[in-house]
Amino acid sequence: MEVSRFSEINEKLKRSLDPYRYVHTLGVAGTSAALAMKWEADVDKAELAGLLHDCAKCIPSEERYRLCAEGGISLNEYELRNPALVHAKLGPYIAKRDYGVDDPEIFEAIETHTTGKPDMTLLQKIVFTADLIEPNRDDRVPNIGETRRIAFEDLDGAVYLIVERSLRYLEKIGKEIDPESIATFEFYKKIHDSKQ
Repeated sequence: MEVSRFSEINEKLKRSLDPYRYVHTLGVAGTSAALAMKWEADVDKAELAGLLHDCAKCIPSEERYRLCAEGGISLNEYELRNPALVHAKLGPYIAKRDYGVDDPEIFEAIETHTTGKPDMTLLQKIVFTADLIEPNRDDRVPNIGETRRIAFEDLDGAVYLIVERSLRYLEKIGKEIDPESIATFEFYKKIHDSKQ
């Protein structure tokens, strides 16, 4: 991505995200670029998708719902009950409206970075994985070192580990699980099991 474009988006994001989220965003952008180099994906596209993956994260919940209505974005029952997930669906709209991005592949990567989905594109898997393994994620994330290593050896394997651990954690704390996460887990478990 050309430096001026990166700088312009970066400056806007710095103003719209809280400090923690901004640092995390830079980590995801860098990790997405590194994974793209490893897996021979479009590095600029991966970096931009990583940079914008949380562009709607710091918008207050009520405003998120209003913007979804404004943008014609349909939400499922689970998303209506869990405002924290809405930023992923809203992200493509904000990326286009506020940052001038008009790339369906980047939009897909932003939209699926929280729950994943079965049979993700390479770019989707890269951003989904980078969101969890970026360097600012602390070591309290279970087995983060192993997941980081695997991401550069077997990207599908990393997706499987991330979803499996996420589901286990949500079950442990008694939190409702998005059906899309379950479908993602089942898809990548089959791939994982076939390699055993």
